[in-house]
Amino acid sequence: MRILIWHVHGSWTTAFVQGPHTYVVPVTPDRGPDGLGRARTWDWPESVIEVPPEKLRDAEIDLVVLQRPHELDLVDRWLGRRPPLVYLEHNAPDGDVPNTRHPAAGVPGVTLVHVTHFNRLMWDAEGTETTVIEHGIVDPGPRWTGELDRAAVVVNEPVRRGRTTGTDLLPAFARAAPLDVFGMGTEGLAAHLGVDPDRCRAQDVPQYDLHTELARRRVYVHPVRWTSLGLSLLEAMHLGMPVVALATTEVTEAVPPGAGVVSNRLDVLTDAVRDFLADPLHARTVGEGARAAALARYGLSRFLDDWERLLKEVTR
Repeated sequence: MRILIWHVHGSWTTAFVQGPHTYVVPVTPDRGPDGLGRARTWDWPESVIEVPPEKLRDAEIDLVVLQRPHELDLVDRWLGRRPPLVYLEHNAPDGDVPNTRHPAAGVPGVTLVHVTHFNRLMWDAEGTETTVIEHGIVDPGPRWTGELDRAAVVVNEPVRRGRTTGTDLLPAFARAAPLDVFGMGTEGLAAHLGVDPDRCRAQDVPQYDLHTELARRRVYVHPVRWTSLGLSLLEAMHLGMPVVALATTEVTEAVPPGAGVVSNRLDVLTDAVRDFLADPLHARTVGEGARAAALARYGLSRFLDDWERLLKEVTR
């Protein structure tokens, strides 16, 4: 198939484009949000091709994967027709949860796909055809060394996003272990929190270095209160890292016993961080359990098989 999809979520798309199809991504001269084109920090196959919007009307497109509400208007304007449509929802709902109406609700011919069962439960889709295809991860390999007795956190724009990403919890974790916070917009985080800069270091590294750098830290901390299911958490598990995470949204499904510590009690979580820092052998054992659990549930082959079945159903 030839599938039109916008480059919106680099990590998720990296897994999706490993399939057997041709993936058409719009590209504009400014490479703005609606025309970002191919990824330049992720490894995408040659089957991902860039097409300017003005050439899409004459392009062969078998299916469109929508990810944002306004993309349906772009389909109408750029293609002048509506091929079979799938709306992929990455996020948990905001606003009046659990009464938040999904933007794809009631749109004729759309199949709505959620990435977690929690999201499906919380969004109001009003009878729209809906399914769940859980995340898949391109396996980075078991890289954990834990050589640095520090904890890793991955979050983009923690100052702006505040309580949503658990930014206010970082000082408590920083008292348990020095933190390295990876992501965009992390500059000035320690000053914002009033924490010693060495206990909360901002680390904005290139995507191709991120997995190696994460794996050097002893433990991965996931302080996010409200998100779909952070791919960084699943990637850390694939790396063989022990994880410490809030028991919110889909995390309790993703991190089974033996793969880490999951709780909504901050004292339990900070004690777990201290234990992993103090006992590298324990950290290694739990990290191996995390990797096994992640491979079993969020492996790439299962993800691609699930999508292949859905794409065939939708286009049939």
